[in-house]
Amino acid sequence: MGPFYKPQAPHAHRLSRPDDPGLPLSVSGTVFDVNGEALPDAKPDVWQADPSGHYDNEGFHYRGTLSSAQRGQYNFETNMPGHYPSRVAQHIHYKVTAPGHKALVTQLYFATDPVFEGDPDKNYRKDPLVESRELVRPVRVFADPQSIHAAVVFEIVLERV
Repeated sequence: MGPFYKPQAPHAHRLSRPDDPGLPLSVSGTVFDVNGEALPDAKPDVWQADPSGHYDNEGFHYRGTLSSAQRGQYNFETNMPGHYPSRVAQHIHYKVTAPGHKALVTQLYFATDPVFEGDPDKNYRKDPLVESRELVRPVRVFADPQSIHAAVVFEIVLERV
């Protein structure tokens, strides 16, 4: 779970505040079982550092509990997490639960992270906690006249108990 997990995060689809600095980020995905069936009752619990690399240990800024929709989809809005001294790569933590399934604790990493030097296939092990290249996801960046924002899709699979 790591040292920064806090139970009982509020239900929230926006982890950042409107005036927070940093690159706005939309994260979405679907929670499946090992047979590829969507899990509508899944509960992703997510937490991350702010863009400066700090965790809110007093409150619930950049933390939230989500519910998956009827077809297992989830989504939230945040800002790209920052780096912090004891970790190499930017990441978002996940604890995902669903009735009748084993809980999964994992992390989402970003292919655009400078630590991967433009080649996450070759460099994902620069962070010793990145156990699989599959956890490093592509980032789409969008620009419109109002702002620049990023989007990531992170699919999750849970095993039955």
